[in-house]
Amino acid sequence: MKAMILAAGRGKRMMPLTAEQPKPMLTVQEKPLIVYHLERLRAAGITEVIINLAWCGEKIQHYCGDGSQWGLTIHYSQEVAEGLETAGGIIQALPLLGDAPFLVINGDIFTDYDVSSLTQLQLDDGHAHLVLVENPSHHPQGDFAFAQGHLVANSEPRFTFAGIALYHPTFFAGLLVDFRPLAPLLRAKMAEHKVHGERYLGVWVDVGTPERLAELNIIQGQRNVG
Repeated sequence: MKAMILAAGRGKRMMPLTAEQPKPMLTVQEKPLIVYHLERLRAAGITEVIINLAWCGEKIQHYCGDGSQWGLTIHYSQEVAEGLETAGGIIQALPLLGDAPFLVINGDIFTDYDVSSLTQLQLDDGHAHLVLVENPSHHPQGDFAFAQGHLVANSEPRFTFAGIALYHPTFFAGLLVDFRPLAPLLRAKMAEHKVHGERYLGVWVDVGTPERLAELNIIQGQRNVG
């Protein structure tokens, strides 16, 4: 299985920390966020990773290189200056991702979720599997809900999409490369009962502001001492 790390976002809410670097290069306990993902993907047996780039993307490419230091092979998908949004970035990278289901993870989250569980899933043609978490205080309205069984729906009560998912490449069939957010596509596929998911209760942080990053560093420092 291949994996894609979404790293093309502008990170405006993280200013001034992202004035000259992309969000996934921000550090938690002196390690860039993107490295935590690379290590976790390799531990799960994934050896081929695609990273999309836009804002200051050359800094990610310079730091990560070909991925060999983690036992990985890294390919890069360069986007236009302002990026293509989540779905657009995935669609552009489809030729690199191949014909089998692939894992996608947001580069600006911090989590201890074991992605190896996703590598064991059987995913039907045109389907997606999402990881949902409890709603954080900064996103109390959530994103999606669970319907029958493991189906995910645009209903209530809602949980927050963790930015971790497994997609069959045909989930994006017929869509052209363009500036395209992911949420409307997910909702359309939910109406077709093609999205299912799981609820995760472990460590997960959307590192979206300097304050959250500072708090995360404090918490992780305490965990490491403990």
